[in-house]
Amino acid sequence: MAKDTPQTFYLKDYTPFGYDVESVHLTFRLTPETTRILSRIRFAPKPDATDSTFFLHGEDLTLISARIDGQAVTPDLVEGGLKCEVPGTPFTWEAEVEINPAGNTALEGLYMSNRMYCTQCEAEGFRKITYYPDRPDVMSTFTVRIEGDEPVMLSNGNPMGQGEGWAEWHDPWPKPAYLFALVAGDLVNYAGAFTTRSGKEVELNIWVRPGDEGKCAFGMEALKKSMKWDEDVYGLEYDLDLFNIVAVDDFNMGAMENKGLNIFNSSCVLASPETSTDANFERIEAIIAHEYFHNWTGNRITCRDWFQLCLKEGLTVFRDAQFTADMRSEPVKRIDDVIALRARQFPEDGGPLAHPPRPEEFQEINNFYTATVYEKGAEVIGMLKRLVGDDNYYKALKLYFERHDGQACTIEDWLKVFEDATGRDLQQFKLWYSQAGTPRLKVSEDYADGTYTLTFEQSTPPTPGQPDKAPRVIPVAVGLLSPNGDEVRATEVLELTEAKQSFSFDGLAARPVPSILREFSAPVILQRETTNAERAFLLAHDTDPFNRWEAGNALAKETRVTMVLDGDAPDAAYLDALEKLVRDDDQDPAFRALVLTPPSQADIAQTLHERGFTPDPQKIYDAAETFAQTLAQQLETSLPRLYAATTADGAYVPDAEGAGKRALNGRILSLLTRLDGGDQAARQYAAADNMTQQYAALAALMKAEKGAAQSQAFFDQWQDDRLVMDKWFALQIACAAPEKTAATAAALTRHALFDMKNPNRFRAVMGALAGNHAGFHHASGEAYQLLADNLIALDTLNPQTTARMCAAFQTWKRYGTGRQSLIRAQLTRIANAPDLSRDTTEMVTRILDA
Repeated sequence: MAKDTPQTFYLKDYTPFGYDVESVHLTFRLTPETTRILSRIRFAPKPDATDSTFFLHGEDLTLISARIDGQAVTPDLVEGGLKCEVPGTPFTWEAEVEINPAGNTALEGLYMSNRMYCTQCEAEGFRKITYYPDRPDVMSTFTVRIEGDEPVMLSNGNPMGQGEGWAEWHDPWPKPAYLFALVAGDLVNYAGAFTTRSGKEVELNIWVRPGDEGKCAFGMEALKKSMKWDEDVYGLEYDLDLFNIVAVDDFNMGAMENKGLNIFNSSCVLASPETSTDANFERIEAIIAHEYFHNWTGNRITCRDWFQLCLKEGLTVFRDAQFTADMRSEPVKRIDDVIALRARQFPEDGGPLAHPPRPEEFQEINNFYTATVYEKGAEVIGMLKRLVGDDNYYKALKLYFERHDGQACTIEDWLKVFEDATGRDLQQFKLWYSQAGTPRLKVSEDYADGTYTLTFEQSTPPTPGQPDKAPRVIPVAVGLLSPNGDEVRATEVLELTEAKQSFSFDGLAARPVPSILREFSAPVILQRETTNAERAFLLAHDTDPFNRWEAGNALAKETRVTMVLDGDAPDAAYLDALEKLVRDDDQDPAFRALVLTPPSQADIAQTLHERGFTPDPQKIYDAAETFAQTLAQQLETSLPRLYAATTADGAYVPDAEGAGKRALNGRILSLLTRLDGGDQAARQYAAADNMTQQYAALAALMKAEKGAAQSQAFFDQWQDDRLVMDKWFALQIACAAPEKTAATAAALTRHALFDMKNPNRFRAVMGALAGNHAGFHHASGEAYQLLADNLIALDTLNPQTTARMCAAFQTWKRYGTGRQSLIRAQLTRIANAPDLSRDTTEMVTRILDA
């Protein structure tokens, strides 16, 4: 049966809603399968409206009754909502609907998670709660009454009152419906407080299931740090009497910034040394900050329409990155962010899912919660700050908050603030928001008579719907080093505006060694002919930490590519340089850990593809194993000392210093395990009193196929902790040999603790399957089929998670014809599945049309 063609929405077609929403009053009468919602909404026609059609969104609702000014009406139920004849003057709309939270497996709107009622309304979930103009530019104040037998009943804003079987809440700040939240269940609170700079006392709570109270202390401290940091750095103060966070087990996203009632995936707020790794702690700190920062950049000022999503997300990701850099290590944070950008966003930019930070069209907005919107959106903010300077950046942000508080805005509003604050023309810079793809910067150089010249040529490959690209404004931070390693020119930001542009540096005594794109000053791909000798020189001498790491990363990549193509042994000069740096105790342990972390196998595959070679995942895997074994042997005499020197003493503290030391210790342990058969890892596993060291030891043993006993012990110890078990599921697949990966994952889908309906558990298994590069791309195609089987099964339950997991196939065109045929067959099978959701249909179609 032919599927209906999904509707496409276009930015150019934006039309304001024809009515103001003056106030919203909602009453929820909670029961698991037959919840009733009574809405009373005051509408006022806009005198200048170009479209006065009264259309309210609604999905999966049973309409019981509707009234206008107290008189019963019979609306026309149409696809996606209802229409009704309404007065030409202000009126009160009332409706009663019934929904089934217990049957809502899509986890949008109001649903149940382990007997707890909770909501997720971004992007378009509110229409599954009641009939409403569910669009971000419709903002109103909300009053909510909750009736039920749950001991705790929460909503946005401040509490108005409560009694036996009821609670009332009022949010005084106008908000769009996507920021609405409700939670009700058997919960306990971990309480705290914060005094704002103006002296207002704010009550803080993290609400969790009984038994999880011991995992809230870190999250509470992260929240307090975020509140103070936003006051100190941006001058922004919290604006309600209460700030609530709720931990929810079943959640499609990481967390949600609903006004005054943030709902978090449990994995993004619950933490303890025994159950959480250093990476978990840092992620929790960043996500709590991100959602809190949304209170202004997303809530008080929101986006006019979903095409402007990067306006709130890019800015807030940039702000949370600033926060993490201040709380931890700025260079390490920057390197981590670039690694993630290249792993997630660059492939997106270079494949069938490419789109600008502000797309021109979409079919399903849930599919645009992407690395391009979030991470590239943040990079665009970073470039803007670098171009205008710190003082002008904060001057513009102050104007932004003053001018647009309480409004739903656009990218044009955002850039106009910067133009007014700085006097700059940003029309060319705006191309970063409208053009897809990652620019390439080809660099050539010349030196004569003391003058060194750098010439840049920028180009951006074609992307779907955008064959031709105009030159963008690209800030390129450059420093120059003398042949003996001294810095002869400090960092200077060169501003590229043309397709080809040259910059000269005079008065140099000798030809310098350039350090280009310091701090990764723009999200571009640098193309410059260089040598491993120069890379080794920069690794040893560059004063910019990012470019120092970049030189080592490039050396590692070149070594690995040569091994794959020619079967050569690892480059001896690189191994010597790596050994020297790793043994240098004066270097930051976190930095040494990053240098010891090799490029991912997917990164090597992409590099080979860009150079015109067909990547062979098995050969890439073999080269990685050979390199790791050779490095272990090179460091054999140093590893025991390095391991002992980086083994932390005393109680576990999840701070930056301790985390860096443990990260290096984990890298050393993985190498040591290759030589001692796992003896040290087994001892560490037995003695570990924190998850970071226990997990690192287990991973090292399992990778060496020595950890069967420890894996079973881990399972026995943690089988009742849902978040730790997600780690166990993922690790089984991540450590599996390529030929065993699909079978391991298939067996885990039959495990008693595998629950497809839980997004965390599904991602733990299927995400790990897609992340095991050689295993996922094994020539048998078994992993492709297994992922497709599970995506088809999940789509009927949770289209959002399904669609996002389809991105595992987005790079399929870079592999050989045999693998391409296998992947195409599975994509076609998904596309032809009966009743496929709009979300998944759009994703699969875009990938197939590559």
